[in-house]
Formats: sequence, C-alpha cells, structure tokens
Amino acid sequence: MSDITLENKKILIVDDEPDVLDSLEELLDMCALVRAESFEEADHFLKTQDFDIAILDIMGVDGYQLLETATKKNVITVMLTAHALSPDNIKKSYLGGACSYIPKEEMIDIEIFLIDVLRAKEEGKNPWTTWYKRLGAFCDKKFGPDWDKDEKEFWEKMIYY
Repeated sequence: MSDITLENKKILIVDDEPDVLDSLEELLDMCALVRAESFEEADHFLKTQDFDIAILDIMGVDGYQLLETATKKNVITVMLTAHALSPDNIKKSYLGGACSYIPKEEMIDIEIFLIDVLRAKEEGKNPWTTWYKRLGAFCDKKFGPDWDKDEKEFWEKMIYY
C-alpha cells in the first residue's frame, strides 16, 4: 500500500461562507486550493479546470448540481455540510456520486477523510465503508441509534458493496 498524502493535490473548495473556506485553507495548506463562494464561480472552475478533489457545500451553492458536474468530469467529490445534515442528504450524496459526506462540525479532520477516500479509490474499494466506520457513531449520536434502520438494505448495500 502506497503512502497517500494530499501533498500537491488540486482541490476545489466551495462554500458560501468565507470563514469555512478560510478554515479549509488552513486545514489543507499542503494542497493547491481553488476557492469558490458561489455556484456560478464553482461551476465555471469545474468546467474549465481539472481537479483531484472537489469539496462542495450543499446549501447556498447548489451543491448537488455541482456534484453532477464534478461526477461527469470524474472528480472525486466530497460533500461538506452543516444545515443539510440528514440521513436523506447522506443518501442523496451517495446516489449522486459523492465519495463522502462530512459534517462541518467534523471538518477539523478533513485531511483524514480525504486520505480515506483517496486510499479507497487507489485500492478499488468503496470509500463509504471507511466513512461509516469513522462517522457511524457520529450519526448515531446526531440522528439516534436507528437512523439507518428504516432502509437497512440500502445502507448495507451502500457501505458494503
């Protein structure tokens, strides 16, 4: 297994809150970052530049529309959210092609989450398996212990395919 780092990865960071973008810049200072504060700006960057990873806010910048564009360009995409934090949005992110879904309150560990995704991709594994191991307990606490029981078959397929 190779040593995976974010060193020199080109990452698009998209959020309508400048302080979130500032925090991401601090946390990901080893990367080449391109920041966008609006849908239009992010859409332009996605269509005119190549990225290793895109980190997309859901609310305020039409993150799901950007996810569609990023997925078509084969950009590894991670959803980052505070207000759209729900099992339905986790599912929607997965079905839309995202490789991870990170609550903003867990953003401090963004480097770890991104390395998890890159490692899974390199090894040909499902990045959602590691996501569930890392954030399953967070989701239990946030949504209650039965948050993934209603659609048990979907969640198991998502995590273990």
